[in-house]
Amino acid sequence: MNAQATRLNEPPRIVAVSLHRLKDLLRDLAPTYAQTARVEVLDSGYETAVEHIRELSRSQPIDVLVAAGSNGAYLRQHVDLPVVLVRVGGFDILSALARARSISSRIALVTHGALPVELERFNELFGLGIEQRSYRTTDDARNCVRELRARGIEVVVAPGLVTDLAEAEGMASVFLYSEDAVREALDDAIEMARLARMEGAKRERLNTILGQLRDGVVAVDMSERIETLNPAMARLLERPAADLIGRKLSDVAPELSLERTLRQPRAEIDELQKLGARPVLTSRLPITEQGAQTGAVLTCQDPESIQRVDRDLRARRHKPATNVRYRLTDLVGTSPGIVHTRSLAAQYARSDATVLVFGESGTGKELLAQGIHAASKRANQPFIAINCGAFPESLLESELFGYEEGAFTGARRGGKLGLFEAAHTGTIFLDEIGEMPVSLQTRLLRVLQEKEILRVGAIEPTRVDVRVIAATHRDLSERILTGDFRRDLYYRLNILRLELPGLRERRQDIPELTSHLARKIAARTGIDIENDARVQKLLDAARSYEWPGNVRELENLLERVAMLASSGDAALGDMQLRELMPEIAGIAAVKPTSTISAHRTESELDLIRRVLEESDGSYAKASERLGVSRTTLWRKLKKQSQS
Repeated sequence: MNAQATRLNEPPRIVAVSLHRLKDLLRDLAPTYAQTARVEVLDSGYETAVEHIRELSRSQPIDVLVAAGSNGAYLRQHVDLPVVLVRVGGFDILSALARARSISSRIALVTHGALPVELERFNELFGLGIEQRSYRTTDDARNCVRELRARGIEVVVAPGLVTDLAEAEGMASVFLYSEDAVREALDDAIEMARLARMEGAKRERLNTILGQLRDGVVAVDMSERIETLNPAMARLLERPAADLIGRKLSDVAPELSLERTLRQPRAEIDELQKLGARPVLTSRLPITEQGAQTGAVLTCQDPESIQRVDRDLRARRHKPATNVRYRLTDLVGTSPGIVHTRSLAAQYARSDATVLVFGESGTGKELLAQGIHAASKRANQPFIAINCGAFPESLLESELFGYEEGAFTGARRGGKLGLFEAAHTGTIFLDEIGEMPVSLQTRLLRVLQEKEILRVGAIEPTRVDVRVIAATHRDLSERILTGDFRRDLYYRLNILRLELPGLRERRQDIPELTSHLARKIAARTGIDIENDARVQKLLDAARSYEWPGNVRELENLLERVAMLASSGDAALGDMQLRELMPEIAGIAAVKPTSTISAHRTESELDLIRRVLEESDGSYAKASERLGVSRTTLWRKLKKQSQS
């Protein structure tokens, strides 16, 4: 375990520094922090405190200092450690003034640094007659007290230094700092120490990682001065790293200059250039933190090493890492349909059986597939997704099953790994399975039955261990009857069945979905519209909208609102409403009750009636021929009879 990791497990060391009354309050509170921090109180100040702090640091590092007033200001200037100041709040001041008023009406308030503006106004507004002074040094404090005594002041409200001086001059005093103020400072110090340790551990981890890289890496600030570099880069520059930190990269190696990237923050990837007589492949990238550019980074690679790795990769089969982004919890909603689907999916994740997902476009079929994979025992294995309707037949075949070297003209040397092989031990998601050509359906059926694939041009099959999740927005029973989908493949796929309801069937989920999607958009764009009134106005306008594009359509709408929000327009006019969502506003919209949708429904009902007639009215036979359950068949007919 490295030093930073060890320190993360130890309580932070907080040293509180005070010469006056504050030290007693600190000593009283220090034991209450024994479980979370090691709080030590140092009874000294200024130059003496600096010497003691340096001595204490030699035995064990100090995380944060706590001090107040001029002592704290002095330490900030002379010690290379974070200093948290005990600050006085408005309530502290008022409480102290109230105590002082019970002693005398001749009161003065003395603070270190600038006087609180609010108190000055309060004093003037109510005519309290409180003298206000500030000091920065001990001499300032001493002169201030003498002046106040000469003006007839009888009670001084101030920090410890001034209260001691006031009492020495025969005046009464009220200590300004409260227990709450001290606790707040100690809490801040502990949190600061925790964050600093985490940052230190991250920095050490990053340096360790950079040290293991074969590629040279150097990062610069906005002045192009080197902030960090790894050993590989130091070797390329032929200088020790310690000699390079703080120097301008252009002065060290003009060929590697990052000045252009700092002026025009855009990535420049894989540029072949020379460093002296040596060829290097360089990439330049701007560094952006919280939306602002803070520097740039350069990487240098050896072209010969890249060529060796590329040859290695071509000669081997590599299993891709899992790239799942979603969990079942990302299937947001509390409507009965979505809760039921989520519950079933969690159960199905415990099985290796094939899953068939039904749902309209935009309902989240791939999200559901990723969620099942992430909740399964295959979660750490590859998840591969492909849209079967996005490729021509020949290309889809080679994508799914791969090919051998020389299988056809233009075949890649060494052949190609198919997606089934790439997903070995993991999950493959076949989206739009209803669009797969019949000839490939036969090959898919063999994969499901025999657990092996045959590459294009191969003689020997390859065993694969793959869980298949398929999805479609089509009515596969209709495609079976038209000969566009194999019945035996349907039964092989339809082992575990899931149905994703359309958004119009789960309108109660729209507010929760809107908040969830707004947070996603904010994370991606930095534009927060979660509580934007324009969103509610759009959703009110869309109250009776049928959402043919489902959740994807809702997300697109919110993205449009975010772009409008970024322009600074506070209100949403009718013209903007029509521009944002013509579908909702009724402009150029294709209503769900259009002839296309109506014809589709009518065609489905005609098909059901015809199959029922051919089955002599037997629901069992008709449902078997259509590839749906008798419940689904009955529901469709009942829905039509009620309409």
